[in-house]
Amino acid sequence: MTSTFWDETLAEIKKGITERGHPFRFFTLATIDESGSPSQRTVVFRHFNDNLSLVFYTDERSQKVDEIDKTRAISLLFYHPENLLQITIKGKASVITDSEVLKEYWSAVPDSNKKDYTTHVAPGSTMKNPDALEYLNGDHHFCAIQIEPTSIEYLKLKRPNHIRVLFTKDNTSWEGKFLAP
Repeated sequence: MTSTFWDETLAEIKKGITERGHPFRFFTLATIDESGSPSQRTVVFRHFNDNLSLVFYTDERSQKVDEIDKTRAISLLFYHPENLLQITIKGKASVITDSEVLKEYWSAVPDSNKKDYTTHVAPGSTMKNPDALEYLNGDHHFCAIQIEPTSIEYLKLKRPNHIRVLFTKDNTSWEGKFLAP
């Protein structure tokens, strides 16, 4: 009975990649910082692969990369305000190191966005004047992060009853069970 909600979950996640303006294009990524506290930020959803892994891009010098290197545990939050649908994904993140994959991803980044990965200083560095930010010529700090989900939670806010389903990975298949909302 949970298969309908599984199909809807996957369809909505895919729309974050394929439909311009879909609310799942951006999601909240939570990691654990060096003090053990949650650290959240919004990232751009870039790829959703057949094995259900998700990919986003970042600067390799960013705090999130350090946090992922220390503890791969992450949580993602997607929210669709019109459908009143929330999808939470928990899993393990890793930096993609395959140079061919990175080359392919980098070549697809629009030229106007490539400068985001070419600053002289790392993201989060203090600055006296944001207008004085300098960029590298020809070099970059582009990085891609892949997320392997271990659980996906579906929550639909509707009347008369909200619907909440937890999908967990069991070896290579996904099992769903209803939860009290």
